[in-house]
Amino acid sequence: MNKREGEGCSRRNADAAQEHEMSANPSSSVMAAFKVFQQELDTKHDKYERLVKISRDVTIESKRTIFLLHRVTTVPDAEDVLNEADIKLDGVRQKIGQIAEELKGEDIYQFHRAFTPGIQEYVEAVSFLHYIRHRCLISLEEINARLVFMNTEKADPKSSAEAMPVNAQVLTFQVTSSDYLLGVADLTGELMRMCISSVGNGDIDTPFQLSQFLRQIHDGFSYIGNTGPYEVSKKLHTLRQSLGKVEDACYTLRVRGSEIPKHMLADVFSSRTTLIDPEEGVV
Repeated sequence: MNKREGEGCSRRNADAAQEHEMSANPSSSVMAAFKVFQQELDTKHDKYERLVKISRDVTIESKRTIFLLHRVTTVPDAEDVLNEADIKLDGVRQKIGQIAEELKGEDIYQFHRAFTPGIQEYVEAVSFLHYIRHRCLISLEEINARLVFMNTEKADPKSSAEAMPVNAQVLTFQVTSSDYLLGVADLTGELMRMCISSVGNGDIDTPFQLSQFLRQIHDGFSYIGNTGPYEVSKKLHTLRQSLGKVEDACYTLRVRGSEIPKHMLADVFSSRTTLIDPEEGVV
């Protein structure tokens, strides 16, 4: 073995010994740094999972509110249904308040995928309720104005039997523009179902109102085009299908409404919507 080979061998042995010492020594600086990284990643993962669970609850309660709102076309007093929907949405907002608490001091976009399904469903539910009441589309600013929460931390003094609220803090949750657009896109499907229910109950005015409203939403999404989020462009096809079905219902009512008994309008409408080509867009 020459001198150069001997130096190389001794260097490798020294590096291996140092590596073994670092791995065996839990108090080394490298091990300490990686323990910090591990704690940060575990904390972020736990928060992400909590947000997923809260979002799932928001989705479920929002869907229940939407199902409830579809009863407005069949009950004699729609205001009772709307008031019950308000109560349900208040409970949903409390869940969103928990999301705001989890996101306090965090970058929202690091956890956005965890809660976006629930927020989209909430936007769909609250915009559906707003349309039934006011026959117009709720704005993003109006939605965010209702998502302001008071976070009250409680002190627990040993001398007091009751904890006193201190350090009241205002928390806000801001729905993103993409979540708002995706929720509105899903709203069109619920409006199409509302049109079917209205026709089945002999209401020939609501379908024409819905047709005009859906056309305005479609024009707005067409104006955005491919410049918006990718998910929005994916839902544009479904929006066009919903608009096509509603406009076809209006055509049926306008052309044949006078010759078809009201209790048969829904059957005729349902049979015609099945003939619509799913690949045919709305011009």
